[in-house]
Amino acid sequence: MKVIQVTGDFIEFDNGITLTSDHEQDCCEHHYLDFSGLKLEDFEGLDFDLSGDTFFEKVEDYGIRLLPTNGHPVSVPGYGSNNGYYSSNLGLILSDGRKFDITECQVISD
Repeated sequence: MKVIQVTGDFIEFDNGITLTSDHEQDCCEHHYLDFSGLKLEDFEGLDFDLSGDTFFEKVEDYGIRLLPTNGHPVSVPGYGSNNGYYSSNLGLILSDGRKFDITECQVISD
């Protein structure tokens, strides 16, 4: 599959599946993958196999790397902030219903 759209909130593939992050936000917290630094050109010529869980790798204290079946990986940073009272859970979400725990894949500031 090829990437056909990149926004600050998600990546969309040519099969209609979107990839985003999810955190059930409470009052004083925010946890997310930051797609805003990516451009469609970053994915030019790259193909992805979304059928399993090998399309990405977790990078602790950074974010994730999207792993194409050809070419170079694409890094996506993760960020979080809270006052220590709330959850730091972060999920990688595919619009086909799959969710992966990537809580450790973010830089958390207080």
